[in-house]
Amino acid sequence: MLLDQHKLRDTQPTSGVRPLQAAEFFAGVGLVRCGLEQAGIEVAWANDIEPTKLAVYAANFDASHYRLDDIRNIEGGDIPSVDLAAASFPCVDLSLAGNRRGLSGEQSGLFYEFTRILGEMRPRMPPVVMVENVASFVSSHRGKDLRAAVGDLNSLGYVCDLLILDARSFTPQSRPRLFMIGTLGRVAPASHREADPLRPAPVATFMQANRDLLLQQLPLPAPPRTDHGLDSIVERLHRSDQRWWGSERLGSFVESLSPLQSQRLDRLRSGPRLAWRTAYRRTRAGRAVWEIRNDDIAGCLRTARGGSSRQAVVEAGRGAARVRWMTPREYARLQGTPEGFDFSPVSEVQALYGFGDAVCVPLIRWLADHALIPSAAALPSAAAAA
Repeated sequence: MLLDQHKLRDTQPTSGVRPLQAAEFFAGVGLVRCGLEQAGIEVAWANDIEPTKLAVYAANFDASHYRLDDIRNIEGGDIPSVDLAAASFPCVDLSLAGNRRGLSGEQSGLFYEFTRILGEMRPRMPPVVMVENVASFVSSHRGKDLRAAVGDLNSLGYVCDLLILDARSFTPQSRPRLFMIGTLGRVAPASHREADPLRPAPVATFMQANRDLLLQQLPLPAPPRTDHGLDSIVERLHRSDQRWWGSERLGSFVESLSPLQSQRLDRLRSGPRLAWRTAYRRTRAGRAVWEIRNDDIAGCLRTARGGSSRQAVVEAGRGAARVRWMTPREYARLQGTPEGFDFSPVSEVQALYGFGDAVCVPLIRWLADHALIPSAAALPSAAAAA
């Protein structure tokens, strides 16, 4: 059954219909679950290896189904019958900021544990899978890693679409990510068109160059675009708050700025209203410097390991400027969590790590509404058949 773009909304769940069930691998603090639940999908099983992430998950969701364990210890028989399996596997070996070992790396290679488990679930494999990782997955080892991943899913019977979605469509954060949506059987044409907003040039080129793979292009609308800037997520801290850097540290920050960066800060400081920007610490010509973004969005949130990975917030205007580290609540807001999302069981650094290693909630909701639910409706349900 091929999906009709004009009938996508007709495939949404209605009252009285059994909610779709999902299993969440590499579940982290539960932001995939958060997005799926907003779309009416129930998470029936979850797994991660990090105890601190489980602590945050349990503070916000029923964690009775959460298995704290190494995915290598999990077997297909451990997973309930579900309609969807989601996996945000580690990006360490695929990220441009990582070691670039690709799928042969110890961490990113855990993708193959996910597909192993899927294979062990036969004949009740989930009809739909969603795999998420960094956008540089497309170019890792000149496309060989992505080809291997798609090929592994193909060997299980999944036909895949490849999408690049950016959190910027939903929150003021630049965070492009690759999503592989696989269906047990074809639900969309295998057309290999030119680049489009969801399949930019690197993805379109990959799809055109790998026509022997089982690929398809789901009939999806263009992603939305939010006009919200940092002013919508920053915590309004009083100027006496101890989290603002002291004069000595602020002076070091200013002294490290290049002439261009100094001009940027001066313009902000002389503005009639407060404005906010994010800043990263970089190494230029062997020297540690700070660089301020020229727009009012955050750079990609990362795990808080190492000073260069953590963003500072610059608040400037009305003749003054202040700088501080970004707070966990701001991380949470940039990932689109509900305002009451609770991370109190863990330390600030652990919270930053959990959110930096997670996904954008409204992005997952959008994918569920436009891709996952319609695809599941076009396929036999594994949960219903079990």
